[in-house]
Amino acid sequence: MFKKAKEFKKRLVEYYKEEENKKVAIFYTVLRFLVILCLIREIFIGNYHNVFLCLLTLVLFVIPFFIEDKFQVTIPNVLEIIILLFIFSAEILGEIQNFYNIIPNWDMILHTLNGFLAAAIGFSLIDILNRTDKVHIALSPIFVALVAFCFSMTVGVIWEFFEYTADSLLSTDMQKDTIINKISSVNLKNSNAFDPEIIKDINKTTIYYGNDTITIHDGYLDIGLIDTMEDLIVNFIGALFFSILGYFYIKHRDKYKGIEHFIPRKKLKS
Repeated sequence: MFKKAKEFKKRLVEYYKEEENKKVAIFYTVLRFLVILCLIREIFIGNYHNVFLCLLTLVLFVIPFFIEDKFQVTIPNVLEIIILLFIFSAEILGEIQNFYNIIPNWDMILHTLNGFLAAAIGFSLIDILNRTDKVHIALSPIFVALVAFCFSMTVGVIWEFFEYTADSLLSTDMQKDTIINKISSVNLKNSNAFDPEIIKDINKTTIYYGNDTITIHDGYLDIGLIDTMEDLIVNFIGALFFSILGYFYIKHRDKYKGIEHFIPRKKLKS
């Protein structure tokens, strides 16, 4: 096991020494340095949950190289930098530095980007298969784009399943709650779905638990539903955007070469 880890580290170092990967190497080194600084700080203040997130981030940083090394694909430098920045933004900035609460729509920005990236990966999987000599298929551009879109949406849904499971079993708050001031529900007057009770301009709600209470001002707490739907909607937008680009890329590869910066491709045999 240690021998394999040592060999993997050696290949990782050699990979970032290659001329075409030097820009990625610089970016990777800077982000890794920032994560290590954050890790040291979290150790000193005794926040071991954040220590785990830092260690997880360092592991996630090597995933692009692992995929290239294991499956013999080439991840374009632009896409690799975006993936590294996405991981850093989600774990270090979002979770540890609390950007999810400090910066409005931070979560939505990341989910939009996730939809775009997942569509790019799904697109590349089908495009590689479509162009190989070993598999005799010829899929239409619209079908490849549709598969890429569906792949991205599936990834987004699975992630929401993960958030819901973590919140349910571990009492986390991955599905961020939202304060809203309107209720529309048939349960308030036992009517049918076409005649709900509507309550507007809710000023505050009070939650009673045991002998204690807590007051929520300016509305009531929606438990994760709005966050989940917003995440899926922006994932949809990101996936749709790339799928459209992918469609035109297959139709006119010479005119849309810039899209190749976001599409992993099979390594050519030397």
